[in-house]
Amino acid sequence: SLSAGLDLPGRFLFAILTLMTLIANLVFIEEAVYIYRKIPSSKRSVIIWINAAAPVIATTSCVGMWIPRSTMFTDFTAAVFFSIVIHKFLMMMITECGGQNLLLKRFENGRFKISTGPCCCCCLCLPRVRITRRTLFWLKLGTFQFAFLRPVLVFLSIVLWTNGNYTLYNLSPKGAAIWISCFVGVLTIIALWPVAIMFQQVRTLLIGKKIIPKFALYQFILILNHLQAAIINILAMQRVIPCVPPLSSSARGAYMTHQLLIMEMFLITLISRVVYRRRYDDLEPPECTAEEAGDKEQAP
Repeated sequence: SLSAGLDLPGRFLFAILTLMTLIANLVFIEEAVYIYRKIPSSKRSVIIWINAAAPVIATTSCVGMWIPRSTMFTDFTAAVFFSIVIHKFLMMMITECGGQNLLLKRFENGRFKISTGPCCCCCLCLPRVRITRRTLFWLKLGTFQFAFLRPVLVFLSIVLWTNGNYTLYNLSPKGAAIWISCFVGVLTIIALWPVAIMFQQVRTLLIGKKIIPKFALYQFILILNHLQAAIINILAMQRVIPCVPPLSSSARGAYMTHQLLIMEMFLITLISRVVYRRRYDDLEPPECTAEEAGDKEQAP
């Protein structure tokens, strides 16, 4: 066991990080109870899924920190969960606008700006696309494909790993890891694009529902869980992070990633509780005209 070889400061750090993971989970449970009691049933599921992202990543990181040999499985679990959260975040934006039918009614003459990140932020010449049921279907399919294919690729990776054909840190062209990683990268970019397109369209409408800080938290989780981990893994493979027995460079890189993620997800869990804890009143219906609003004011 790794904890058996720790000195006193190391054990204290492990205890603090484990406590932070426990607090993050307790905060999430309390928030889930609040959401279940106070929020309409049409919105409960997506909001609970999105709020669960940070505690789940903190928990998988804590398990990976205590049991280094489980790193591949804990990382895969966190990646699969967050792939579903990406789809849920898109669905939350649609739900906050009153659902698909009301969204189409609000923007019946509107157009989606598709020249946005991460795919086409430099392609400013791209035409705007009409907002129809068909375009909404393609946006939802863009995020759903990742939520569906990511678990399939994880299952394939585990099957290849048991057969000795998959090594997490072997990025040679002959290994399966590099090809699966590249394919996952492409699918991730395709999934993030619809979320960015929808956010650009609804951010003004949903500004009163704190959509900008919610999107910022979602982006932070994405960057910290994927980009930060990738950078540390590359540094470990290049031996920039030195090996310290009993840990190799790669194992030490994963160990550092897990410790950072626990602290970061703990903070994001606390901030999410503040951002998502509010009354979930519906928006004014699009057919509500100024004349109707005047009639309501005159009513007793």
